[in-house]
Amino acid sequence: MWKKTNSKVVENMDHKKNMLEIVKSRHLRVGVVGLGYVGLPLAVEFAQNDVCVLAFDTAKERVAKINSGENYISDVNTERLTELVQTKKLSATSDFKELGSCNAIFICVPTPLDKFRKPDMSFIEEACIAIGKNIKKGTFISLESTTYPTTTEDFVLPIIEKESGLKEGIDFWLAYSPERVDPGNKAFSTKNTPKVLGALSSDGLIIGKSIYQLAVDEVHTVSSPRIAEMVKILENTYRLVNISLINELALLAGKMDINIWEVIEAAATKPFGFQAFYPGPGVGGHCIPLDPFYLEHIAKKFNFDLSMIHTAGHIDLLMAHRMTVKITSALNRHKKAINGSKILFLGVAYKSDINDERESPALKIMEEVLKKGGNVKYHDPFISKIETQQGHVLNSVDLDKERLKLADCVVITTNHSVFDADFIEEHAQLIVDLRNMIKEASDKVYKL
Repeated sequence: MWKKTNSKVVENMDHKKNMLEIVKSRHLRVGVVGLGYVGLPLAVEFAQNDVCVLAFDTAKERVAKINSGENYISDVNTERLTELVQTKKLSATSDFKELGSCNAIFICVPTPLDKFRKPDMSFIEEACIAIGKNIKKGTFISLESTTYPTTTEDFVLPIIEKESGLKEGIDFWLAYSPERVDPGNKAFSTKNTPKVLGALSSDGLIIGKSIYQLAVDEVHTVSSPRIAEMVKILENTYRLVNISLINELALLAGKMDINIWEVIEAAATKPFGFQAFYPGPGVGGHCIPLDPFYLEHIAKKFNFDLSMIHTAGHIDLLMAHRMTVKITSALNRHKKAINGSKILFLGVAYKSDINDERESPALKIMEEVLKKGGNVKYHDPFISKIETQQGHVLNSVDLDKERLKLADCVVITTNHSVFDADFIEEHAQLIVDLRNMIKEASDKVYKL
């Protein structure tokens, strides 16, 4: 008697075989949804490895810039981007119907927090709806956006299956691979940073690894998407907890007349059991200030209280206020009130030598100073214009000795390498140094 063969199984095997052959020959078309700090570098890596890439974004300005070879991400080489566009290896569109032409799709959209510090999943939801409506059978899909564990299987999967009418593991494959972008890092880029990958099916893991290996040097596979999602949360929560710890110790050390920087330098001589973290005005960027709140969100569903992480997040939320108090105290010692004082901030990027102000502590401190009546200006050679959460729009001013002399207080909020600490110290009346650019405190230099 002949055994009946399940047609769905055969179809699934055909999809897998076809995809692996397409990957091997590099005749696939990759779709990248979201052209920000994660999506554009990933698209460029695939394209420069002889893979045809179609990038998607709802912002028509970004699409137009890419199609004209214009770069807006500092970590992307402009000449390389232009060449890839000219040779038609990379193009961009706002027409999401074109997702149907892609063999693999990577979701790299923002995942901010709303005003109640809860995950805003709207960007992921919109991307998934568009994908579900347009994908063809045999497509590999990977979510890269930072999110909470279980998102891939409990949030993304139902949307795509509902909109497409297709079945994961049979008609398409779904995975999660957390982005590990570190803007401004000269040593590690998308290509040489190991990629963590977890898929919902074994075939999806095999296919996903083979695709990612076209763009990155190393792929580390894990047993499920929720493991990969937790990896991302762990990496950044680890940093938040340690940075919050050192920030709190720095504030205490200041009250005790202890140089926390000297303490850290000495502790770092221990060859084991200690990793140096350095204090600053707060945590910024697209991940570290947000990830713990994503984890808190899902922990509540399991009736679990993340007390240590909650405390670390609370410490960070208070840093802007504490830095404003430090500025106020410094002005008071010089017999000036913060209300009406000219306060010049140096640097609004969340870390040195980048053009990224997302979640920057500088913006939060500036907002508080503005509320207290301070006359705020800023200089940042990387960021020409900013808007605070309360809608204050400011433009970067030139930095010269006259500008420094006119300021009642100069606040160093970002330690850009182009800043000349000696020049600043020489010409400023009063300095609040939140980044240890000026090594010694004095009557006119107040340190964190």
